[in-house]
Amino acid sequence: MFTRLLIGLDGSPNADEALEQAVVVGKRFKSRLLVVHVRETHLLGGGRRASDSGELLSRAEERVSDAGLPVQTVQLFGDPSTELATLARDVDTVLVGKRGRSSPADGLGKTVSALIRIAERSVIVCASKPSPMNSCAIAYDGRPTAQRALAAVARFASVTQSTVHIIHATIDPAIGILVVGEAEAVLSLQGVAFETHIERGTPGEAVARVVQRIGCDALFAGAHVGQRAQVTASHAEEILQQTDIPVVIEP
Repeated sequence: MFTRLLIGLDGSPNADEALEQAVVVGKRFKSRLLVVHVRETHLLGGGRRASDSGELLSRAEERVSDAGLPVQTVQLFGDPSTELATLARDVDTVLVGKRGRSSPADGLGKTVSALIRIAERSVIVCASKPSPMNSCAIAYDGRPTAQRALAAVARFASVTQSTVHIIHATIDPAIGILVVGEAEAVLSLQGVAFETHIERGTPGEAVARVVQRIGCDALFAGAHVGQRAQVTASHAEEILQQTDIPVVIEP
């Protein structure tokens, strides 16, 4: 399911961790990696030099090759989120760091925020350090994107032989039981072990509590698509801001 990986690099520590996470995933799925650096058009008069970009990609290529994985590197010019979203159409998933070089210390990078709105493939927003992704959880609210995330985590858990932790945030536990029942039925039919966590509070708060309590190291969630092809990823963004494990966002 993750045999073709796209990694966006911008020279930031978080992007470096995205590359390391891609190596972890790549070894598990025998993946082919495409590493891309997009030089923003408005920075061409300053910022990173072309030689810096070349060195960045050369180091990445050497790192992936040393891990025994096939790799291709590409340098592009333009808007990073747009260019990565376009390239993502031909891969299985794109991996990016949570914050880039110019991102605020307490927020998400603009590339991450844009990608989880516009990408047509899953986006793995990586943590501050690589994770083995052995213990999976899903933030499940029953929406179509969450259903697609459920299908993805079921496939992933089948490979890793892990239990899936279903996390649902609600103000009404009775309704929560009905919602998670759908997820439980899907996982039961596929023979995937699961545990259910119905929590009060916002999605970000609920996920953060469960992640800390059970120590899972990978999370799946859905982006929230609104009307007229607009995406409102507020729940996904809230979850990303309150966790420090890889989060797989399904469109």
